[in-house]
Amino acid sequence: MSFASLDELDWPQFAPGSVWLVGAGPGAPGLLSLLGYHALQAADVVVYDALVGDGLLKLANPAAEQVHAGKRGGKPSPKQADISFRLIALARSGKRVLRLKGGDPFMFGRGGEEAGALARAGVPFRIVPGISSGLGGLAYAGIPVTHRDTNHAVIFLTGHDETGELPQSVDWAAIATAAPVIVMFMAVKHLSAIAERLIAAGRDPHDRVAVVSHAATPAQTVTESTLDLAATLTNLETPALVVLGPVSRYREVLDWYTPELRSNALG
Repeated sequence: MSFASLDELDWPQFAPGSVWLVGAGPGAPGLLSLLGYHALQAADVVVYDALVGDGLLKLANPAAEQVHAGKRGGKPSPKQADISFRLIALARSGKRVLRLKGGDPFMFGRGGEEAGALARAGVPFRIVPGISSGLGGLAYAGIPVTHRDTNHAVIFLTGHDETGELPQSVDWAAIATAAPVIVMFMAVKHLSAIAERLIAAGRDPHDRVAVVSHAATPAQTVTESTLDLAATLTNLETPALVVLGPVSRYREVLDWYTPELRSNALG
């Protein structure tokens, strides 16, 4: 196989004055899509999130300007309106603007907000989906998000809102028993409060919990416990995914991401 053959493909045009919102995947640079790689090679400016690793940025056009626009809950971060305004301004200056976002742009990545701002400003854009950490990150931990022996439904939710607090719009009582598996993004800070609400709403206190930190990277760790003991978990590193439900039991045979494999920087 020769990657040089990719040069012969009929790539979509990344036109000056446009913005591509690209999902970078869950961590490993090798999980970037072909369209994402094409965008990195063609972009004049790369506006990237905090969760985008250096390994991916090394694949960018060497002449491209790199702009950090990371947002992390509870930490000083650029305002979302300012990020959207900058994307618009850069595009209007005639640049090919790549907005590189961890995971998938539309899975708790505020890609919908940024695309909406571009649409209202009349700036052409393209969405390039990425592998969400809620799927790919869990796969690297040996956790299938669905398995026909355990669940035919899954819920994805965020553990904090734009202020960094527990989301008030989430109906915890309704979701507690709505699906066997719940995958929570950005939930470590409020894990104790979430567990309390779910148990009060009828979730089994002994349900399995797995916390996957630094998913799909050589620094990946997995902490396993039960819902009633979630409050006792300490020193959990972020970014992290919290998985509630029986699927984490499959790690016993599916934990494939060994130390030997982690030596490959691409994943």
